[in-house]
Amino acid sequence: MDILVINAGSSSLKYQLIDMETEAVLASGGCERIGLDGSRLEAKLPGGAKITYELTMHNHTEAFLAVTKALTEGESKVIDSLGCIQAVGHRVVQGGPKLQESVLIDDAVLAEIERNADFAPLHNPAHVQGIRACQQVFGPGVPQAAVFDTAFHATLPPEAYLFPLPYEYYEKYQLRRFGFHGTSHKFVSRRCAKVMGVPLRELKIITCHLGNGSSITAVKNGLSVDTSMGLTPLDGFLMGTRCGAVDPSAILYLMAKEGWDINQTSDVLNKRSGALGVSGISSDDRDVKAAAEDPGHPLQQRAALARGIQRYQVRKFIGAYAAAMNGVDAIVFTGGIGENTTDLRAHICRNLTYLGVKFDAEANERCIRGVEGEISAPGSKVRVFVLPTNEELLIARETQALAEDLI
Repeated sequence: MDILVINAGSSSLKYQLIDMETEAVLASGGCERIGLDGSRLEAKLPGGAKITYELTMHNHTEAFLAVTKALTEGESKVIDSLGCIQAVGHRVVQGGPKLQESVLIDDAVLAEIERNADFAPLHNPAHVQGIRACQQVFGPGVPQAAVFDTAFHATLPPEAYLFPLPYEYYEKYQLRRFGFHGTSHKFVSRRCAKVMGVPLRELKIITCHLGNGSSITAVKNGLSVDTSMGLTPLDGFLMGTRCGAVDPSAILYLMAKEGWDINQTSDVLNKRSGALGVSGISSDDRDVKAAAEDPGHPLQQRAALARGIQRYQVRKFIGAYAAAMNGVDAIVFTGGIGENTTDLRAHICRNLTYLGVKFDAEANERCIRGVEGEISAPGSKVRVFVLPTNEELLIARETQALAEDLI
């Protein structure tokens, strides 16, 4: 079975075509700047070659048509026809209170995804466009599934997901912690159990998805019991451009002093804060790291401070979640930063000795650029791993489970 995985953003559409017999990626790529000048499609082939098409794409339907053409024609061709694609899996950020597991898409599901746009205004409308584009191209004969970032966190207990606000607002608006990056946390926690050779139901794992967007999750007996992101992906700790948790009074103070409206406030918190806001350099950890290590850089101290805040806050969440689960058996680093930033992992692990973590510096240096492995030393009470995430594969697996009886 070949499954096409789609991740639609507001002006982008990423894809992977996966052969589920071998779980090999047949093709991947994405459309950028949809609806804008300079739109293009970049197709990546299994051998590593990249082909870029400069195309005019006014909307997601045109973008999806461009993807299907790239898969079936020209230099980027990997399948003979669209008939080879037996199902489509869509990444959807926000499932809301009703869509708490992966589902086959029908009109009712699509309407619910649209209703949840208030919780994810930058993401859910784009997902709906991507789904409708697929429906126009494939018609009703090809099953399509929605796999939600929030679904893995549906098992949070009330004491973890309820905000201590007047309860009427939860009843009226379903205002609560939803959590995100669920596909990544689910994938690496299961991979961790497999690598350890221990049943998932017997483990307490803390998964650290660290990238431009970052979140940490407490996984107890295979279930998410707490997570750092909240109602939206803004909550938690310092990210590329997002501030994470901040005293709400500080935000109200700035709104009054600066005269910000809701949109201006959202822009500052989501797009101008985090590593970018503190360092004044970039949202990319590689740029911030380079500046922090350059004594001649005019913003060296601010860059070092941004990285220091990040490390400190990650350690705090690990400690909090070890307490929440009454212990921890394993810690996992994943995501672009988690998988590749060796000095960050070293700093965090060397400050977790109270948990009994013993750090293997040589193993840590080996685990970069897709190499998985254990970075804790023999005898460590808590084992620490670097495990590359694969959200697309998890989406494909869940889509296959839902669709195979219909094919």
